[in-house]
Amino acid sequence: MAEKEIVIQNKTDKPDNIVEKENEIFFQCDALEREMPKFFRGYFAYLRANVLPQTRLAYLHDLKFFLQYLIRETDLTEAETVGQIRLEELAAVEAPDVNLFIDYCRKYTVETEKNIYVYENTNKTLARKKSSVSVMFKQLYRDGLLKKNITDGFDPIRVPKPGEREIKALQDDEVMIMLDAVSTGAGLTEHEHAYWEKTRYRDKAILILFLTYGLRLSELQQLNVSSFNWKRGEFKIYRKRDKESVMPLNRSVTMVIQDYLALERPSKDKIQEGHEDALFLSLQGRRMTSRQIRELVKKYTSIALETSRKAGYSPHKLRATAATSLIGRGNSIFDVQALLDHEQVTTTQLYAQHKQNVKRDLVKDMEWEIERKEQ
Repeated sequence: MAEKEIVIQNKTDKPDNIVEKENEIFFQCDALEREMPKFFRGYFAYLRANVLPQTRLAYLHDLKFFLQYLIRETDLTEAETVGQIRLEELAAVEAPDVNLFIDYCRKYTVETEKNIYVYENTNKTLARKKSSVSVMFKQLYRDGLLKKNITDGFDPIRVPKPGEREIKALQDDEVMIMLDAVSTGAGLTEHEHAYWEKTRYRDKAILILFLTYGLRLSELQQLNVSSFNWKRGEFKIYRKRDKESVMPLNRSVTMVIQDYLALERPSKDKIQEGHEDALFLSLQGRRMTSRQIRELVKKYTSIALETSRKAGYSPHKLRATAATSLIGRGNSIFDVQALLDHEQVTTTQLYAQHKQNVKRDLVKDMEWEIERKEQ
């Protein structure tokens, strides 16, 4: 029987692409839940009510991976698929078993017919996997399905505090090098230059939007032509937690976007169906994917940093660049918090501290006093 087409009836004032993205995550979560035993229903309900959709999806992937680990790597279950795992088998899992799973996740291999893939996770990812499994066991215990809560025996995972992490951002001179590269093609390979000839206005508009507003990758990727109200000088974005935000346009952003729309964006007959309103289009006439935008940013930032394309910065580091630049120009931390949509001002303060550290390092390297002679 042919697979049924999903038809979305958009009754909200959100653009169709935003609703489609939300539903894409919903259906992915639904498909994962259908693979797993029904005694997890309370856990699934908890995730729907308490975490963001993208986090819910990550937790479900983590749970499936944990169940697959029990099947492949232990003798704790006789199941051959995750859906066959029985509650009494899960009840036999002890805290040391979960600690071994987390240790397994640090570095493991997946073998296919042609290749052996090696996967390695950071402590941040391990902490999320531990949280996914912890919440599952706690929920089964709350629901009365397990007789004891084993999560107190899980080993702690040290994740660096925000203040301990080095904030990576472009300096102002590096931003100018990057913008020169996207404006003139300087630093590009011959192959890259050929593509640049067709996408220079688009690429520049993307970089300027990241640098001006500190947008998240998803926020920029989902922008539409209809997101912009030129008469009012503003555009609308859709943020996490189902929030809408109206952003004011300045002259440079207005100029680069209008240049792209007038000089480079494909005509309607070259845009694929369903992508007519997408602001940033690939050369195939489709909305650019997050991966395409990420690779574009890494390319131009690598030129500014004089490093390899692989070592270029991600869009999130352009968000950090916007934050440090705004604070460095004397703007209020609270105003920058509002612009970047940080839940806590302490997150924004990290970027202020970053600037302070830069100043401290500069002063430390500018010693003028002559070494004192012993009296």
